[in-house]
Amino acid sequence: MVTQVADSIGLPCSFASADVPTLRGVQWIEQQWEAARLLESESGGEGAVLILDEVQKVPHWAEMVKYLWDEDSRKRRKLKVVLLGSTPLALGRGLTESLAGRFELLHLPHWSFSEMREAFDFTLDQYLFYGAYPGALPLVGDSDRWKRYIRDSLIETTISREVLLLSRVDKPALLRRLLELGYMYSGQILSYTKMLGQLQDKGNTVTLAHYLDLLGAVGMLTCLGKYSGAKVRQRSSIPKLQVLNTALMTATSPLTMAQALADRQFWGRLVESAVGAHLVNAQAGGTCEVFYWRERSREVDFIVRAGDVLTAIEVKSSRSVDSLPGMAAFEKKFPSVRKLLVGGDGIAVEEFLSQPVERWIQS
Repeated sequence: MVTQVADSIGLPCSFASADVPTLRGVQWIEQQWEAARLLESESGGEGAVLILDEVQKVPHWAEMVKYLWDEDSRKRRKLKVVLLGSTPLALGRGLTESLAGRFELLHLPHWSFSEMREAFDFTLDQYLFYGAYPGALPLVGDSDRWKRYIRDSLIETTISREVLLLSRVDKPALLRRLLELGYMYSGQILSYTKMLGQLQDKGNTVTLAHYLDLLGAVGMLTCLGKYSGAKVRQRSSIPKLQVLNTALMTATSPLTMAQALADRQFWGRLVESAVGAHLVNAQAGGTCEVFYWRERSREVDFIVRAGDVLTAIEVKSSRSVDSLPGMAAFEKKFPSVRKLLVGGDGIAVEEFLSQPVERWIQS
């Protein structure tokens, strides 16, 4: 994607990848940088682009990038640098520790429904069940192979390479079971105490919260806090589990697509989780903040805050919607809220997922 963008802007471009079996040193970054500087000097003042892929695999990469970038800044070189990394935890740590004030972070979330439809002619039902992993598409005709691919090539690889290898995890088995619990209960409010009871482990709530942060950082599972209007209460609230890609739910379920469609309760959870994933992926890009709300037996699926605009979103997978007591109770407490119904007699799920989140949350 980045090379396509570089080709379209018409500037000389240098691309190099650290994704090789042998270990790269910081001298490799310096060599690639010097080659890009040569392109910049020959551009007649137009500038050049340097793209470094999997840069986090080079030890002490951030310190060298900082040194070279600052040198270019002093000499007013027009060299644009793009750093790519498939491991958000490692790349993010290097940026924040060494490159403060020198970078813009471009977050690439999971593919949206509109992108999957445009690129692969996906229907809404296919998107809800198979999620948004383009690499798995050749296997969708074989349910068992598709599920094994998602579990082995994506889920297990992400946990082993991006979480356990790069972060301190004292209880790997607990983290894995927490992830499985998240797939089972996505879209449901579950206290940390209940989670520990389900997991049958001697861990504590701080450990679970930390593990959920790690899983959210790699784009798998996160939790939503309860909206209260007060930051302190939001942080201490009971979490609502939310997957960031519905394929994570179906790949770990025994149901085929036909069986899932026939199971109204499971399909309803998929619909709500797809809407939640659409919102949370936008949140990761800085578009908004996403919460849920519940008071006694009254609940609103999602509360979205964008600046001073507050939007309450209720999701229904069928048309049998007589009343929305949660929405009415929330509006009574926060009168300025905007209200949206997705599914049922409200906005069609397909239409909601086809549009960027900004379309629905701006006043």
